[in-house]
This record gives sequence, structure tokens and C-alpha cells, in this order.
Amino acid sequence: MADTVVRVSGVTRVYDDDAVPVHALRGVNFELERGEFVSLAGPSGSGKSTLLHVIGGLDRPTTGTIHVAEQEITAMSESELSDMRLRSIGFVFQAYNLIPVLSARENVEFILQLQGVGSAERAERAVEALRSLGLADLADRRPGEMSGGQQQRVAIARAIVTNPVLLLADEPSANLDTGTTEELLQLLKSLNENKGVTILTATHDPMVMGYARRRVGLRDGEIVADEEAE
Repeated sequence: MADTVVRVSGVTRVYDDDAVPVHALRGVNFELERGEFVSLAGPSGSGKSTLLHVIGGLDRPTTGTIHVAEQEITAMSESELSDMRLRSIGFVFQAYNLIPVLSARENVEFILQLQGVGSAERAERAVEALRSLGLADLADRRPGEMSGGQQQRVAIARAIVTNPVLLLADEPSANLDTGTTEELLQLLKSLNENKGVTILTATHDPMVMGYARRRVGLRDGEIVADEEAE
């Protein structure tokens, strides 16, 4: 029996912009199974990032329910939601969101520190995560001393060091050149195929879509396509 990691049921998201409602999502139904690599694709304003954010608990839907790892996150309090994000979901953003005054290792350790992991264990796990992404030699460098591609890999190391149920990537290639994007996508593919990491990415980049094994298209807040890659 398939293991459903994400279940989105009848989700809408309406924003009030100067008293004019903007319907970012319109009755979306969507499921993601463990081990899938899925892209949410569509033009700007299609609702793909909004859907990613409500699944990750970074935003709340106006109506509908969302389950992540069999937990109804739409029924959680803010503190419960924060704890769920910390323990179950890894995030990769286009802006990297690394702490500039911390080294690569310290950035990766930080989320483990928030989880209450002891100093020796979190140092070991952070170094191993960086090593697995080819960043062992950069462990003591700060973000400003690294290229964009290196910073994005540090962000991925931070996202996977907790062994999350789900990895969410919002426009992960937006600030990268073609060669670095290719390296990033090979890395995500390896994490998915060799470590079984479940990946959901929001993108309008055809390269990212090409690596996903399932592509879900959105337009005007609605899912208009859902197909397996050939």
C-alpha cells in the first residue's frame, strides 16, 4: 500500500489585497507518496509557491485540510506547527537563508540545536551531511566566502540533516547558472533515488521539471495537469 506523505483536500487560499480578494489557490486536491520527486510547475502567479508554502506550514489555507505524515497540520496551533516544521520538513529556498555570521557547519548544526541535539552529536551529523554533498573542505567557511552553488548545497545539507519526512524546494535554481543548476539537480536526484528523500519543488525552470519524476501543472490557482515523466 502506498505511503501518503502529503494529502491536500479542497484547499483554497484567498488574500485580501486592498479589499480586492486574490484567489491564489482554488479548491486544490493533491497527494504525494513517499519517495516521489514531484515538480509544481506554472507561470508566476499560478499558485505553485503558495501551494508549497501551505503544505510546509509557512502559510495557512483559507479553507480545506492538509495532512503531512498523517498529521492534520491545518488543525495545529502555531507552536505545534513550528515543531512539526522543525522535525518533519526540510526547506530549501531560492535565497538560501543561511546565517551570514555562522560557518557552513554551524549553519547546518543550528537546526539540530533547535531540536535539542547534544553538541557532539550535532557536530558529527553536520559534518557528515556536508561531506555527503561534497562540502567537507568548506565546513569552516561563512556564506560570504562561498559561491551561490556552494551556499545552495549548504542549505540542502541543513535541510536533510534532520532526516525529514519531506524536502520542499521553492525555485531552487533561481539564482544559479546552468552548470550549477545541473549539479544541484543531480544532487537532488541522488538524494531521491539513493536515500529515498521525498522531494516537492515549485519551479518554472524546465531543467528542474526535467528531473522530476512527476509533474503537476498549475494555472490560476488550479491543478491543470498531473503526469508521470516519460
